[in-house]
Amino acid sequence: MHQMNQADMMKKAKWRLFLNKTATVLFMLSAFFGLFFLGLLFYKVFTDGIAFINFEFLTGKLSTQPERAGIMGAILGTFYLMLCVVPITMVVGVGTALYLEMYAKKGKGLQFIQTNIANLAGVPSIVYGILGLTVFVRAMNLGNIVLAGGLTMSLLILPIVIVASQEAIRAIPFHLSEASYGLGATKWQTIRRVILPAALPMILTGAILSLSRAIGETAPLVVIGIPALLIPFPGSIFDRFTVLPMQIYYWTLDSSLVAEYANLAAATIIVLLLLLFLLNSAAILIRNKFQQSF
Repeated sequence: MHQMNQADMMKKAKWRLFLNKTATVLFMLSAFFGLFFLGLLFYKVFTDGIAFINFEFLTGKLSTQPERAGIMGAILGTFYLMLCVVPITMVVGVGTALYLEMYAKKGKGLQFIQTNIANLAGVPSIVYGILGLTVFVRAMNLGNIVLAGGLTMSLLILPIVIVASQEAIRAIPFHLSEASYGLGATKWQTIRRVILPAALPMILTGAILSLSRAIGETAPLVVIGIPALLIPFPGSIFDRFTVLPMQIYYWTLDSSLVAEYANLAAATIIVLLLLLFLLNSAAILIRNKFQQSF
């Protein structure tokens, strides 16, 4: 009987090892499959667009003539868009996270709110575009200006910033705040001088990664009607604008009529990828430089 049990255990162990090896091979093949086509995409983009990147392209205006077209308007539009998104998401997002973690009463109501915030992080971006069109463009009568786009994008990434900030605050050891209270500090003094400085690297990392998503989004801006016309350079958050993803979108559509637009779209993709790479690198550097061990 004992020998039969040992034989059964050996068979089960061999079967588990077989399943483990099979799953490992399948996952590796899936990873290589995705990386292969991603590499092909990068190769196609860089070979088509790298020759079109020059000073005139980066500083020029939009034009109906491909050889004279530039993306400075889209770059400035992206800059002003982030100028709206950053303060709104940081103030509202971090403030909401602090309230939920430090002030809100624990219970079913708080769990309901947190569950809905987590669910909002997974809502398709086009839904936020419909909300922005309804509230900011039409109800508030802002029109297709930078401020309307910035408020819409802020709604898109706010749940992500809130969740990331909550996780950063929860990661702070309990004894740090207790020591602060023990020395006579108030709750606000503890938050301002102990919790926020310790949680700031993780909060900034999550915020920068969220901004990277906002910079690459197109669907919400398409819904609220951001044009890619020959508009002047935006000078403030109250001007009409376009952004890099929108310009890529419209040039890709126009490439069926004029082949050179495909090359312009590829060049703009390279610029956008470099911008995203810089943001993600900044997030990693901030995390590594200010990360503390408790």
